[in-house]
Amino acid sequence: MIKILIVEDETIVALDTQSTLIKLGYEVTDIVTTYEEALFSFSKNKPDIILMDIFLKNSLSGIDIAKKINENSNTAIIFMSAYCDDETLDKAAKIEPFAYLVKPFNRNDLKSSMNIATYKLQKRSEKIDENGKYKLSHDYYYSIEPYLKVYFKNQEIDLTKNERLFLEILIKAKGEVVRFSEIENYIWFDKQISDSTLRTLMHRTTSKFNHKIIKSVSSIGYKINFS
Repeated sequence: MIKILIVEDETIVALDTQSTLIKLGYEVTDIVTTYEEALFSFSKNKPDIILMDIFLKNSLSGIDIAKKINENSNTAIIFMSAYCDDETLDKAAKIEPFAYLVKPFNRNDLKSSMNIATYKLQKRSEKIDENGKYKLSHDYYYSIEPYLKVYFKNQEIDLTKNERLFLEILIKAKGEVVRFSEIENYIWFDKQISDSTLRTLMHRTTSKFNHKIIKSVSSIGYKINFS
């Protein structure tokens, strides 16, 4: 599961962001409010992505924190700020963040930024074939731009919106098990669904594959095979 550090001194914003990230299937390692806390938490928990407020009270700025962290790492940074003036954007751009969220932002804004950051991380670490596709198992591949597509050899597999979201959260987990509740929140968010809805979606999705690339982990969730 992808690990997220939140650096944000507005308590309500931080907790709302944490809640949404968990529902989207991410692990939030910590919420911190200062330069010192951010460096300590980063060193201890090694997050994959940092959601960083630019202007922090009683602390150096988020840009200063990002500069320090990037001296010895290449961690993905997503900046958050209520300001989008040219001066702020120019300073932030020098850090080369994966995304920039303007407050107030909603769930879809956060989800889009996290998807962009996740895909960029995968580009760094996963093997890509000559056509820019990422390898799954049994001659299955996927591409991520402009949205998730899955292929068997060179043939694209036709997917519905929910099937695509189902595969998307499994791929983002990098082969780890994703719990049923996390999948339900990711696809349907705050909608009430029956117990059979996710099972039906899983069976419908797997019926489109000739090989078993999605594994059910009894009473826990699902995972996708990368080899």
